[in-house]
Amino acid sequence: MAGQVYLTREGYQKLVDQLEFLKTTGRQRIAKAIGEARAQGDISENAEYDAAKDAQAHNEVRINDLEGTLSNVAFIEDMNIPSDRIFIGAHVVLKDLDLKKEIKYMLISPEEAEFGEDRISVFSPIGKGLLTHKVDDTVEIQVPAGIKRFKVLSIKR
Repeated sequence: MAGQVYLTREGYQKLVDQLEFLKTTGRQRIAKAIGEARAQGDISENAEYDAAKDAQAHNEVRINDLEGTLSNVAFIEDMNIPSDRIFIGAHVVLKDLDLKKEIKYMLISPEEAEFGEDRISVFSPIGKGLLTHKVDDTVEIQVPAGIKRFKVLSIKR
């Protein structure tokens, strides 16, 4: 994996925990499934064996991806990012000018994004559209459903 991956310490720990799970429990479960499928006899036409081997391959790819990500981490909390503009790590309060309601987001890397938790990627349409704006700016952002209009109410780190 090339380039820095910007994470919060909380996001980093979640990825470390996921990696540990895949290396231990994930591998053990898959090895057991492979063993059970192999015990059924001829593996050349054994769908359970093929599925277990596919799961093993996916597990190993995810392990490699996580190891690459974790080896290139820079912590958002350690970065000297201006607090008067929206950048990665910012907690923003916006007014949706169409729905007339307040929305809160934290802008983070794609590895940590959880829309239901109001943690959006800086690479999402809304995340990209908000970058570099400051308090009192009105922002129009093209999203798949049309144009969203927001007013930036506050920015915190």
